[in-house]
Amino acid sequence: MSADAAVESARRLVAAAEHVVGFTGAGISTESGIPDFRSPGGVWAENRIVDYQEFVSSEAGRIEYWRQKAAAWPAMRDAQPNAGHAAFLELHRQGRLDALITQNIDGLHQRSGLPAERVFELHGTTTEAGCLTCGDRITSDEACRRIEAGEQAPRCRECGGLLKPATISFGQAMPWDVMEQAQTAAEACDLMLAVGSSLVVEPAASIPRVARFAGARLIIVNRDPTPLDRMADAVVRGEIGAVLPELVRRDG
Repeated sequence: MSADAAVESARRLVAAAEHVVGFTGAGISTESGIPDFRSPGGVWAENRIVDYQEFVSSEAGRIEYWRQKAAAWPAMRDAQPNAGHAAFLELHRQGRLDALITQNIDGLHQRSGLPAERVFELHGTTTEAGCLTCGDRITSDEACRRIEAGEQAPRCRECGGLLKPATISFGQAMPWDVMEQAQTAAEACDLMLAVGSSLVVEPAASIPRVARFAGARLIIVNRDPTPLDRMADAVVRGEIGAVLPELVRRDG
């Protein structure tokens, strides 16, 4: 199938859907200038990984974790939503986007205008830091200001507990309440629109399968092949910011 035919096939599926759930991965954020963590220029290529166990058990680990966080935060903070994010917002404005499930931690979907209650962040958010003891949260701006002021591994000012970016680290339990909300949305949709995800990182990658097995149509928009391409109703290759606005466009 040609690229134009794939886009037209996907556009027809989107036009026919009434209950769309979006599923996004790093590919939509790279078009806003945020490197994929796994890419040659990504965080994991240039820094060692500090897993959850090391974070909670080692002051040196916490210092290294926060050093990486503070170095990466300005790019995250200054990134702007792109045309791909705007396309999901357009679906919401059309009254057809039931939920947006994302593996991304950058908060760009909310910044594009999507209501926070419609966005399910499977891997947490880098826009805040949370206390592992009492749950109190502060903004990442505040946490990074404290690091700049000399706190190498800031602690909670409410209870003294460990303060950690509100993202899910290797070895840390997934937020199962968010996973359950995402699965419920996937089971109820009539179209899953999976965009910019390699669809290999579990358990998040199981979400499009849940939708497909529940009877929804599945569209995959990604630069590279994914393990789920064979079960998709349409697969589109191309730049997300160019493709997605075409898929959600309504004529007339």
